[in-house]
Amino acid sequence: MKARIKFRKYGIMRFIGHLDVMRFFQKAMRRAGIPIAFTGGYSPHMIMSFAQPLGVGITSDGEYLDIELKEAVDCAKAARRLNEVMVEGIDVVNMVPIPEDKKCSGMTIVAAASYRVTLLESAKSAEITKEIPASWKTKIEEFMVQESIVVLKKTKRSETETDIKPMIYQMQWNVDGIELFLAAGSEQNLKPDLVMGAFIGFVGEEPERVPFHYHRLDVYAKCKEGTDGFLPLDRFGLQEHENEQKRSQDQCYENLRPSEDSI
Repeated sequence: MKARIKFRKYGIMRFIGHLDVMRFFQKAMRRAGIPIAFTGGYSPHMIMSFAQPLGVGITSDGEYLDIELKEAVDCAKAARRLNEVMVEGIDVVNMVPIPEDKKCSGMTIVAAASYRVTLLESAKSAEITKEIPASWKTKIEEFMVQESIVVLKKTKRSETETDIKPMIYQMQWNVDGIELFLAAGSEQNLKPDLVMGAFIGFVGEEPERVPFHYHRLDVYAKCKEGTDGFLPLDRFGLQEHENEQKRSQDQCYENLRPSEDSI
């Protein structure tokens, strides 16, 4: 059995990096008695993968972890057991079964992520925020109607000029924060700080002097190939599982129907 765990990351745990979060979940699996499967060989390790690892300093309501289990479990009970051993700053939201197909893994299907960006009084604290200037509403509209938004995108090996406009699916002003819906995943991946840096430069201010806090709301997969719709990964896994069960059931019914030769 394979399952997808959705969890929140907040508070002091936002400063914990991806590798430490992975080690934490490995310990949590043991403490909660989750029958997780291991790889073979001389150095076996738990079979788990994170859909879209979160950057240090960012909080989130929608992080995903796929695991493989040695036996079927009650997902609701397993989620409760995990929450009993969680530390403050990480909560399991739900756990859903997913298809066995590798093409349905979280790492493979991630296509977008949504964020709420809040304006801070000071870079020293992510807790004290202030209202987004009303003038930014018009500026965002002007920013988004540009034909292209070219930025300097840095990687470990190089720096390249990239047009990020096609990767910004949505950008909306709100008095409490700016809502972003951005491309994510292995094919295209856009970080929210890169968008806000470009926007602050567009309004004529220095990005270093305008502190923001980034909160990821959820991570999404495309509903189906050739469509523009998106579903959160936990709904995608559940929907695919239900579809797989229905296909299996329909096939079962088909096998039970008498053939023409037997009539």
